[in-house]
Amino acid sequence: MQYRPRGVCSRLIEFDIEDGKVKNVSFEGGCNGNLQGIARLVEGMDVNEVISRIEGIRCGFKSTSCPDQLAQALKAASGK
Repeated sequence: MQYRPRGVCSRLIEFDIEDGKVKNVSFEGGCNGNLQGIARLVEGMDVNEVISRIEGIRCGFKSTSCPDQLAQALKAASGK
């Protein structure tokens, strides 16, 4: 899946969902090291668990963040 995040530095989030698990997360743009860390931490986790852990995280004074945008992408992809 591909998702175009809004309100953050990253330009694209790509991921797969296999058997309810998050796989192959990658971000284009944004804070490279932090986003690689997020991608590795959520690898193989249940979609709902990832959403519950990262939804609502804010970046500075922004109303969202790259992790929050990943949660939004997962919600959209899983029909939540």
